[in-house]
Amino acid sequence: MKKQSGFTLIELVVVVVILGFLAVTAIPKFIDLTEQAKQANIEGMAGGFATGVSLARAQWEAEGRPQNSDDENSVNYDGSVLFLTTPATNNNTLRPGYPMGTATGGLTNGNMNDTRCTQVWENILAQPPTITNSIATLNANEGTKYYVDTEANTGTNSNTICVYFLKESLDKDSDGLFIAPTAITVGNNFTYDPASSSVAVNINND
Repeated sequence: MKKQSGFTLIELVVVVVILGFLAVTAIPKFIDLTEQAKQANIEGMAGGFATGVSLARAQWEAEGRPQNSDDENSVNYDGSVLFLTTPATNNNTLRPGYPMGTATGGLTNGNMNDTRCTQVWENILAQPPTITNSIATLNANEGTKYYVDTEANTGTNSNTICVYFLKESLDKDSDGLFIAPTAITVGNNFTYDPASSSVAVNINND
């Protein structure tokens, strides 16, 4: 009669304990890598965005600071006509030549809105990720990766600035839906202030 062999109860317990130990040590490392990836994502996007802003202004300078018929600064950047900050005569705090979108008017104070912020995003980035200013759209469309909103009275000369949020870093409600952020202290984001050409990253990991 053949003798049957197998694991003893003690051996099984040891294996379970070892697996539990590995899980306890590996999970935090995985979570940490996820947060690092989110941080690297927003930092990379901010870097690309800042480069695009600088290139648009450099082209405007190289072309001799062109203006439209209304004396507004503008440049044809990679096939898109971008309108740029155009300081009034008495405004010494607004830097000229930085993208404010594809719409004319309102270029003398650097004030941005969701539409202008989206226009800048879509026209200075090569193959930009999909972005929205609607939290409903963000939740309904898995392909939308970024959320844009404006932050009032935080820019140079108290102008309204753009805030670009990474979707996956935003808070969720009890139903697992993303919550619209109300400040730059929520989620990983970067801001764009056309009045000063500033692009600043904000990392708000839990």
